Amino acid sequence: MQLGRVSGKIIATRKDPSLTGIRMLVIQPLDQRRNDFGDALVAADVVSAGHGETVYWVSAREAPNALPGKYGPVDAAIVGIADRIDIRNE
Repeated sequence: MQLGRVSGKIIATRKDPSLTGIRMLVIQPLDQRRNDFGDALVAADVVSAGHGETVYWVSAREAPNALPGKYGPVDAAIVGIADRIDIRNE
């Protein structure tokens, strides 16, 4: 799992039937200190995350497993909302 911040949403008038009722959000990947890391991406939202929230997401083979039907054409899925992040002193 990786950290990200919700930065936008995708509006689709047509999408694959397996994604019916699933929101698509734009997320910015973050490092462990919540700094931007890499390029933004689109992820299926199965936890009703809001704009600006810190989320954790999965990619590749784990992403479709987050969908209700365990199948769909997604490469990334938001699977949780981070309420708090504790970092040990280095």
